[in-house]
Amino acid sequence: MKQGEQFIEGMELLARQAGAFIRQERENFSYQKVEIKGLNDLVSYVDKGAEALIVKGLQELLPEAGYIVEENTVQGKKEYNWIVDPLDGTTNFVHGIPCYSVSIALEHKGEILAGVVYEITRDECFSASQGKGASCNGKSISVSARTQLSESLVATGFPIYNFERIGPYLQTLETLMRGTHGLRRIGSAATDLCYLACGRVDAFFEYNLNAWDVAAGALIVMEAGGMVKDFSGGHNWLFGRELCGSNALLHGEFQSLVSEKFRK
Repeated sequence: MKQGEQFIEGMELLARQAGAFIRQERENFSYQKVEIKGLNDLVSYVDKGAEALIVKGLQELLPEAGYIVEENTVQGKKEYNWIVDPLDGTTNFVHGIPCYSVSIALEHKGEILAGVVYEITRDECFSASQGKGASCNGKSISVSARTQLSESLVATGFPIYNFERIGPYLQTLETLMRGTHGLRRIGSAATDLCYLACGRVDAFFEYNLNAWDVAAGALIVMEAGGMVKDFSGGHNWLFGRELCGSNALLHGEFQSLVSEKFRK
C-alpha cells in the first residue's frame, strides 16, 4: 500500500496554487457569475476552475488513482481515490465573507492516507498523513485539552437544503447553547475540522455532509489526537453524511449527547 506521506508536499503545493487562483478571482467576482445547483447550493466558474487545476496536478502525482470530486470535472472510482473539494465554503466566497478553503485527500479502501486543507483567507495550510501527525504551515498541531463540554467551544454547520433532521439538530443546538462556552458556524466543514485539530474549537458536529467536505479534515483531526465518529458512535463518517468529532478527553460526553438527540 502506498504511504500518504510521500504525497503531502505535492498536495500542499496544489492546494496553495488553487487557493491563489481563488483569491485572485475573488477580487473582481460578481454574483452574476453564480450558478444554482440546488436549493441554497451555489457554484461558480471559480469552483470548477480550481477543481480542474487540482485534478490536473493530481493526475501527475498518482496517475492510477480515481476521483471523488464535488464539481464532477472528472469521474471514476478506483483502488486509490483523490477526494477533492476545490472550494469548501462557496457561499462565504460568493458573499465575500471569510473563510473558505481547498480540501484534498487520498483514500484507499475507506481509509484516508493523506489530507490537506488550505484555508485561503488566513493563508493556513493544514496537513496530515496517516501515522505521522498533523501540522499547520509546517508546525505541529494538536487538539485542545478541555475535559468538560461545559468549558468547550463547539462548531457546527447549518443544514441548507435537507431539513428532515432539523428537530433533533435544533434540540442539540439548544442543549449546547445552554451548556457550553458557545457555538460557531464558520461555513466550511473542512475548516471547522482543522480548527478542532489545532484546538481553536473543542468539538464539531454536522449532518448532510459529503465525503469531500470531511475526508482531509477528519484525518487531520485524528492525527492531531482527536476522535471522529458518526452520530451513533460508529465509523461511517466518510460516506455516512454525518460526523461528530472532538478531542479524546471529552468525546464520550459529546458523543453521548449527539447520539441521544438524533436517536429520538
